[in-house]
Amino acid sequence: MAYQQSDLDKLHQSLLAVAMGAQKVRFADGRETTFQSVEAVTAAIAVVDAQIKMQASAKSGVLRRRVPYYRSGL
Repeated sequence: MAYQQSDLDKLHQSLLAVAMGAQKVRFADGRETTFQSVEAVTAAIAVVDAQIKMQASAKSGVLRRRVPYYRSGL
């Protein structure tokens, strides 16, 4: 699922709303989600933020790989 910056902004706004007692959030594409706690909103923010960053790095063409290095020569 492709997230947009507007979804992340909406989650940041909903973090305040959930902290004040609201529980439902409606996204730009019409989806509606009910959150039970502030922790659930912060977890969703982390997921959406990571997804947006992955989409941006995929568009830029930068591919990062880690290659292990062993002193024993393996």
